[in-house]
Amino acid sequence: MTSTEVTTESEDSGPSGYAAARLRLLQEEARSGPPRRAALARLTDDWLTGLFDAAAERAGVRGAALVAVGGYGRGELSPRSDLDLLLLHDGTADAGAVAALADGIWYPVWDLGLALDHSVRTPGEARRTAGEDLKVQLGLLDARPVAGDLGLVTGLRTAILADWRNQAPKRLPALDELCRERAERMGELQFLLEPDLKEARGGLRDATALRAVAASWVADAPREGLAEARRTLLDARDALHLTTGRATDRLALQEQDQVAGALGLLDADALLRHVYEAARTVSYATDVTWREVNRVLRARSVRPRLRTILGGAKAAPERTPLAEGVVEADGEVVLARTARPERDPVLTLRAAAAAAEAGLPLSRHLVRHLSTAAQPLPVPWPAQAREELVTLLGAGESTVGVWEALEAEGIITRLLPDWERVHCRPQRNPVHTWTVDRHLVETAVRASHLTRRVGRPDLLLIAALLHDIGKGWPGDHSVAGEVIARDMAARIGFDKQDVGVVATLVRHHLLLVETATRRDLDDPATVRSVATAVGSASTLELLHALTEADALATGPAAWSSWRASLVTDLVKRVAALLAGEEPPAPEPLAPSAEQERLAVEALRTGEPVLSLHTRPEPAPEDGGSEPVGVELLIALPDRPGVLPAAAGVLALHRLTVRAADLRAVELPTELGETADLLVLSWRVAAEYGSLPQATRLRADLVRALDGSLDIRARLAEREAAYPRRRGVKAPPPRVTVPAAGSRLATVIEVRAQDAPGLLHRIGRALEHCAVRVRSAHVSTLGANAVDAFYVTDGDGRPLSPERAAEVAGEVEKELG
Repeated sequence: MTSTEVTTESEDSGPSGYAAARLRLLQEEARSGPPRRAALARLTDDWLTGLFDAAAERAGVRGAALVAVGGYGRGELSPRSDLDLLLLHDGTADAGAVAALADGIWYPVWDLGLALDHSVRTPGEARRTAGEDLKVQLGLLDARPVAGDLGLVTGLRTAILADWRNQAPKRLPALDELCRERAERMGELQFLLEPDLKEARGGLRDATALRAVAASWVADAPREGLAEARRTLLDARDALHLTTGRATDRLALQEQDQVAGALGLLDADALLRHVYEAARTVSYATDVTWREVNRVLRARSVRPRLRTILGGAKAAPERTPLAEGVVEADGEVVLARTARPERDPVLTLRAAAAAAEAGLPLSRHLVRHLSTAAQPLPVPWPAQAREELVTLLGAGESTVGVWEALEAEGIITRLLPDWERVHCRPQRNPVHTWTVDRHLVETAVRASHLTRRVGRPDLLLIAALLHDIGKGWPGDHSVAGEVIARDMAARIGFDKQDVGVVATLVRHHLLLVETATRRDLDDPATVRSVATAVGSASTLELLHALTEADALATGPAAWSSWRASLVTDLVKRVAALLAGEEPPAPEPLAPSAEQERLAVEALRTGEPVLSLHTRPEPAPEDGGSEPVGVELLIALPDRPGVLPAAAGVLALHRLTVRAADLRAVELPTELGETADLLVLSWRVAAEYGSLPQATRLRADLVRALDGSLDIRARLAEREAAYPRRRGVKAPPPRVTVPAAGSRLATVIEVRAQDAPGLLHRIGRALEHCAVRVRSAHVSTLGANAVDAFYVTDGDGRPLSPERAAEVAGEVEKELG
């Protein structure tokens, strides 16, 4: 043997040889997915076999084996996966020799910097530990021999599987509870913007749990698509490990584009949709499997008692009719024996509506059978089909499970082809809790609780289901959605007039909340613009309910008693106008008692007067919650620079502005004249810690107004002291002048990433442009701020279009 051959053999069998071979394997672009994971497992097996054989010979240990468990046992080694190893021995060697054998394996692994989960046990000890610890038992179900005594490993596997099957009535409920607790803690993978591919519900842990259930012989998971879903999640984890160089399962925002590229996908959205679909498959299989497990275990516990009562006869499950061709059997909805789906195209929707109304799941076998045997509905749908869809949507919370079962088998996209565009589509705005398709269903669920408020609940439910159907198409999703909703409503079988109403609701589903929170409701132009868009009192009624349902289904940050009150106020004004009542001409704002008290004090002293207090508001019955319960009122004589000064002081004191209203009011003086004052109503929250004292806020406001407090410099110092967080770069700010915003003032609308000092910077830019802020309406939704400022020139008139565009440009420049 030449020296070169010796060196190569030595390197290949040692740690450095394994490390080099491992690196080459991970860098092979041509080999990825299951082939690479299997090759990495084989390579690791060969290296560990060499370590084991050498260490066993040195220690003089016989009757021992090295066992891969968990993911390594399944041959699913990702680039940064832990090595989960069990050193199994028959107990004949002394403890020192076994310890020496273990050290000869563990230390070389640690020296390479590989994560290692290890244990040393006899078969009896391993079995006892598995009996005490469910997670250990689950890992041993995938035990695979790597080196040593194969018979020792085979015996342990046989015993562990026998124990698992014998203990299934006790172990499976414990596993179910473990999965539920993890899902509650980690969330659902298919809806998370930064999902944990392993721990979140629908992830790799759940896929492994399904394997364990199958090994128990109690029930088996639906196999359609499950292996492919597991592969998708594993491939995504591999790419994540290679991209980050870390053993992480969390698909963070800043890594998603790179991971998408590594998987050959277009972008981060394509990646999330890919992962969401896999997670949805796993979640659906999980639901079906655990339902079957519980049914079987329940039947096993009842059967001995029934045999005693019936004298050994087998009791047939009771079948309760629910609708034509649909019955309940053993807690599920199944087809009646006389049902003929090939002759009854409405049967699918009838079964779904019956299941949702009864609060029961659809049998997996029923859904599978309908997906292949049911005849397609004619277009437009017959009235019965349309009524069954409305019934399904109006059933409330139980609609979700039924809809997901239909979607899992592709039935929804066959009924409504345009649904494919929103299927598993992610929503990048963190305010949204759900993907687009689930949000639409959740909105229908919320709308089902509001149907008593409207004259046409069917139109409300259909509009709720379709209001975001335009997402995924180019341009404004409301505009695109109007066209799609018109076609879909006609397909479902609504007449021309009803189709027009649904289209209007989809087109303007954001109109009420955006107008109420961003426009001056005392301006007649605001009310008239909404009335023109809505057209009728009945459509307004539907739009009001849709607005609330949409917001409640979006997430906790999207709805509050404050927003609800603003929308209700707007709806009352628009309804009055549609009934023939002209909106009154705007008058000077009549201050509240608290505002008047502060204003009088500001007149008397000629200085700012503040009031800061908590004003809790009860949560509305619909489940909305008030995000801010602290109100700050500021009254002071009208003068330039108030808005940037006040906003800057709040930012310095780490107060986040959730909503704000700035108005000029007039109060009579003792001389019979009127004095101009500014009243600022703020809703604020402390970023952390307690609220500052009102006296400190007032003192800093006085200093800011007289120029002795340099807010801009102070904010810059604080920003420089804290490093920027990693994450997706926010889109640039956008400042616009909405058409027909007001006849009394010019509306400057600012959309930007919310940040400390944002309102101060906007106010400073407006002051620099020498315009007067007549009122301000600040709205913060998650990380996004949408602020509207009603401005005039020095004489109180709206700006010319050219001047308005110039001001908008200056504000955008300041924020950029």
